[in-house]
This record gives sequence, C-alpha cells and structure tokens, in this order.
Amino acid sequence: MGKMQMLEVILDEGAIMPRRAHPTDAGLDLFSREEKVIKAKSSAVFDTGVHVNIPEGFVGMIKSKSGLNIKHDVQSEGVVDAGYTGAIVVKLYNHGGEDYLVAKGDKITQLVIMPIETPTPVLAAAFEKTERGDNGFGSSGRK
Repeated sequence: MGKMQMLEVILDEGAIMPRRAHPTDAGLDLFSREEKVIKAKSSAVFDTGVHVNIPEGFVGMIKSKSGLNIKHDVQSEGVVDAGYTGAIVVKLYNHGGEDYLVAKGDKITQLVIMPIETPTPVLAAAFEKTERGDNGFGSSGRK
C-alpha cells in the first residue's frame, strides 16, 4: 500500500483549510464555521464545510482534540470513508456540567488519515481455540 502524499480538499464558503499545528502531528485540525453553544450533557452538530478526497485503502478518523476533552469534557468521534466527498459534519458531545461556547474559527476536532485493510467477512462454523477464548471485560486484570 502506498503512502499518501497529498489530500485533495474543497472548501465551502467560510470553511477553513484543515491544518496541523506541528508538521509531525497525526491529526489535521478542523474548524467551526459558526458560533454555537453546546449545552451541558448534550451535543451539537457542526458542518465544517470541508470536503476531502480520501483514496481507497485509507480512512479518515474523526478524533477529539485533547484540550477540549481534558479541559471542557467535549468529545467527538467519527469515520470518513474513502469515496465520500460531502462536507465533513462533526457531532460534538459535551459531557461536562457547564455549557460550552464554540466560536467561529475554533478548532473543534481533528481528522487522522490512516491506511486500512478491507477483508471480506465469511461465515465460520467455529473459531480455533485461543488462550483468551470468549473471556471479555476484566478477563486480563483488575475487575
């Protein structure tokens, strides 16, 4: 699988070009085009106006900004699949006890581009035995 050198981007009116704060950052910051309050214990949707052309064999992961998460309990999560060229729309969740004001131009989330595999699911009658088996939550340490 080849390394992606460039990511084609189209911007709607008022959208800000995704960018990294530092050249070695994994995520491209995405910005708000509007001012909006995210009520405490609620969520709000933001249309970034950013369109990307992610090639086959890659995925865009929408990941929380650590500062928003740690300081304000605001998180985001999502997937941008290859071939999707619509605007990236982000849902921000405010898990905190106070309303949070997002200003126009604020960094609201980040887009991390990653290579992926796309195996075809096939039905199996059983799996080979493994050390873990079907032991799930808490099976490898503190319960």
